[in-house]
Amino acid sequence: MVSQTQTLNNNNNIGFTHEDFAALLDQYDYHFSPGDIVAGTVFSMEPRGALIDIGAKTAAYIPVQELSINRVDDPKEVLQSNETREFFILTDENEDGQLTLSIRRIEYMRAWQRVRQLQEEDATVYSNVFATNRGGALVRVEGLRGFIPGSHISAKDTKEDLVGQDLPLKFLEVDEERNRLVLSHRRALVERKMNGLEVSQVVIGSVRGIKPYGAFIDIGGVSGLLHISEISHDHIDTPHSVFNVNDELKVMIIDLDAERGRISLSTKQLEPEPGDMLKNRDLVFEKAEEMAVKFREKLLAGDTTTIDPAELEGISAEEDVTIENNPRDDREIVSVVSNDNTDSHATALDEELIPSAVE
Repeated sequence: MVSQTQTLNNNNNIGFTHEDFAALLDQYDYHFSPGDIVAGTVFSMEPRGALIDIGAKTAAYIPVQELSINRVDDPKEVLQSNETREFFILTDENEDGQLTLSIRRIEYMRAWQRVRQLQEEDATVYSNVFATNRGGALVRVEGLRGFIPGSHISAKDTKEDLVGQDLPLKFLEVDEERNRLVLSHRRALVERKMNGLEVSQVVIGSVRGIKPYGAFIDIGGVSGLLHISEISHDHIDTPHSVFNVNDELKVMIIDLDAERGRISLSTKQLEPEPGDMLKNRDLVFEKAEEMAVKFREKLLAGDTTTIDPAELEGISAEEDVTIENNPRDDREIVSVVSNDNTDSHATALDEELIPSAVE
């Protein structure tokens, strides 16, 4: 027969109070912080969001505006009941102990990773122009809103006519910290065009714009710079005294810079006699291929004194191959679109040119 003392001793050995159990739960309770990515299961669908079970004491909440980079009107467009997936913890617990979650932030993080990788690979991407402003054109790449400055749109159409078109693009700036994604249509076209071009090649182009430092020549959809120093051996006060917009010319390629998206041209090297571009332009064009052969022979012989790179370095990459859609406006309007509607940067930019990042 078991004594009463033995029974009490056994109960004391087994003893596990409610307080002990609560302390154990606290020990293994998950502690969540903003910025964490956690797994969660859709607990309940709400009209403007959803409740998510992530293992916290209270179900977390994801509002409809945080469901996707793209516009979402109904949570059911993105989530399904009892679905388990990753969520980003957007804010700490509110007064009710509830966390706010986001899928949009995860999509942004992964989109930035993808575009950084594409930039490192110097990849060409294709994107549809969905809008324009005074500064340029707007596209989306991997869900991020990208901006193409007007100086980097190489097309015979006006930028407004580009809406709805798919354009090949190169990355100019991928800056997650500043929310900047800037692209160039011009660089993509120049790279494509360069695959069929070579230094000393004679091409036919038309004058699309004239600046004090040279003329921009359209050679099949991309633009090259005919610097004032490369027009003629004779002195020229201004390119306006030699050319008019829409003049058709034969020019020779003297430099190809794919990285900077630059094509440098010359008619000076095609002159049979110094000053022929001013005195007898038709003779220059007639003898162009013959003079190009002589120029090529000089290059093969190692004679590069005919080109002064210092004269060409003064022109920035943004200027030297720009096809001017509006020759009357000499201002460079460079604006950047924010990719986060919660923190829009407008420093030193015209705010009216910067649309909201998320519709």
